[in-house]
Formats: sequence, structure tokens, C-alpha cells
Amino acid sequence: MPGDLMPIRDDFPILQREVNGRSLIYFDNAATTQKPKVVIDAMTDYYQSMNANVHRAVHTLAGESTEAYESCRSNLREWFSAEKVIFTSGTTEAINLAAHAWGKHNLNRGDVILLTEMEHHSDIVPWQMLSREIGVELRYVPVAEDHTLDMELLKASMEDVKLVCFVHTSNVLGARNPVEEIVGISKKHGAKVLIDAAQAVPHDRIDFASMNIDFLACSAHKMCGPTGIGCLLVSPETFLEMEPFMGGGDMIETVTLEGSTYQKNEHKFEAGTPKIAEAVGWDAAINWLSKIDLQSEHERLLEMARYTANRLRSIPGMTVFGQHADGDSAVVSFIHDKVHPEDMARLLDARGIALRTGHHCAQPLMEKLGVSGTLRASFYLYNTQEEVETMLSTIENIVERFS
Repeated sequence: MPGDLMPIRDDFPILQREVNGRSLIYFDNAATTQKPKVVIDAMTDYYQSMNANVHRAVHTLAGESTEAYESCRSNLREWFSAEKVIFTSGTTEAINLAAHAWGKHNLNRGDVILLTEMEHHSDIVPWQMLSREIGVELRYVPVAEDHTLDMELLKASMEDVKLVCFVHTSNVLGARNPVEEIVGISKKHGAKVLIDAAQAVPHDRIDFASMNIDFLACSAHKMCGPTGIGCLLVSPETFLEMEPFMGGGDMIETVTLEGSTYQKNEHKFEAGTPKIAEAVGWDAAINWLSKIDLQSEHERLLEMARYTANRLRSIPGMTVFGQHADGDSAVVSFIHDKVHPEDMARLLDARGIALRTGHHCAQPLMEKLGVSGTLRASFYLYNTQEEVETMLSTIENIVERFS
């Protein structure tokens, strides 16, 4: 094991665990990443030493809690170079928030939302629901034979498009879409842009301010933070066009029996008691990630993915999806013609190796690929080449058994 990986691995208590009598090898990072001890400790310390509600009381615990909670927002503003950071429960709620708080009030019957066949269900279903409610039209940019977006068809599909929504990096193919080109085309036609960056933020410190987009959705748990919290980044101009999605405490300025007035800042979209401990944990995760050279790690992990894909392609009957080009994420989806993905996943799990199997919340993409599901290995900061070799030799043995 490379010596420079030991300090990173030592930060993750779960990596000491054994599964089915074997050392855990965790390759399901596109679903969720593991948590460093500093995140676990920060959340535990919050509950043990300062637990109180935020933005309400003047007592000491409330002040400390509010400061800790808002510290995360400040940290995220700096991390993403974003002025408006609305806390949500994750990427899914962030996209739903954009659909209801902006889409419902700024789109009309006959307006077009442009999506892609690569999208996670979280960036399809909210827009389908909005379409049924207000009559907007949905169009989809197809995935080409080489598993990239058909950019010529994207350009040809822009008539009447008011909003372009697309995934930054595919959770199935690992493909990084041509973000700058898509944004340029969209803005040329006067369309707003929403990016699902759930799979991008673990590997790339995104500069929201320089992207010229309107919305960006992401989750903490994909980047070493806790589950249950994420955010929607919004451009200042688009923020002013949004109306509240939920009503309740903390999002109001005044309430009378005749009506209410709302906060002017992000709290306007954060009704009720928020995920305070989760924000504290995310804050700790950002501080931990800030000490990592994400660019170098991204390159290392992409090489790991390329090596894995090439080894898998050498196995008779194996199909590997995606190009694993420069800038792509470290995700390898594959399927064998004689071993069902779930069977292989269970056999790998029996040896302590955790992979994802299924449609990965991307059924339209699975249909395009002509499969019902795949196996997916996804790598992150604490994964090693030695672990990859163990997985590959195990897969080779499984295939040999079934052949």
C-alpha cells in the first residue's frame, strides 16, 4: 500500500472493519463516501456540548449552535465561490426546490425544459411532475453510441428552451459532460442552467461564480460529509425570481392572521428546524477536504478506473460502459453475459468487497444501454491499487466459476 495513502486511510474508522471475515474494500463511493473521524467527532461534540435550536434564542447554547450552523454556510460560500447557498436535505431536494420555487413561478405552458438521457431520476422526476402541473414540455438530449451526449442534437433542440438541466458527471458512465460548451449554448439562447453536481463535488472544487449558471445542486454525503444535508447554489439574479417552497418557522419576517412577510436571505427557503448537526459535520468535512490535493487524487483515481476498465475488458463476456476520458470520474460500470450483476455483487460481498448493482437511479440510461442494470465500482481518496487488484482477481475467479 502506498505510504502516502496511509494517513488518509487512518482517518476513516470504518476501514478497520471486517466484512464476512475479510478486510472491508469499499467501492461504492458514487452512492456515498465514508466519513473521516473529524466529521464523526464534530457531530458528536455538537450534541454533547452545544445542542440547541438556531436563529431563535439568546442563550449561550443557541448562540453557539447558530454560529456553528452558519459557519458551514460561510465555508460553502468560500469553497464554491457562491453568494447564495440554500441548505436542503440533499441533491434531490435541491432540484425539487428549483422546480417549485423557481420553475413553478417563471415557466409557462409550452415552455421547454431540456434534459439529457444521462440524468439521475432526481433530475427527471421533479420536472415530469412540474410538466403535469403547469404544462411545460420536456425534451431529452440523447446519449450517443460512444456514451457521450450528442452535442449536435443538443444544439438543434434549443428552440423555446427556457431551462437546461444536466448532470455534470454521470453516476453510471463516469463521463464529465462538456459543461462549458453546454452552458455557452444555453446562455446564447437565453436559457437558465441547472447542474446536478452530486458526482462532481467529491473530486473537483467547483467555482460557481465563474460558471455563468443559475443553479447547482449537490450533497454533503458524496464528499465525506453526513447524509441528510446538501445545498442549492443560486445566482443572485435568479435568487430574486424565486418564491418560497415551504412555509413555517425561520423563513418569515412577520406573521399576522391576514398574511406573512418573508426573509430576504436564504432562510426564506429553509422553513423549520434545520439539519444543524449535519451542517456541523459538513463544515468539518470541507475543512478536512481542504487539506487534500483533489486534482492529484482525481488523476490517481481516474488512472485506477482506466486500469480497472481495461482489465475487465480483457475478460471474455465482459462489457464495460464509458470512455474514462480526461476529466471523467473514477466510476466503472460493467456487466458479464453469464453472471447476473446481483449474483456477482453478492459473491464479491462474501469476500468483503462492496460494489453497487442495479439501475443506479438511471433507468432511462439503462434502457439506452440495453441493460436492466450493471455492476458499478467507484473509487475515492482512501482506495488503493492493492484493493483494485483484489477485486479484479476475485471477479476473474467468479467468471471462471460460471464459465
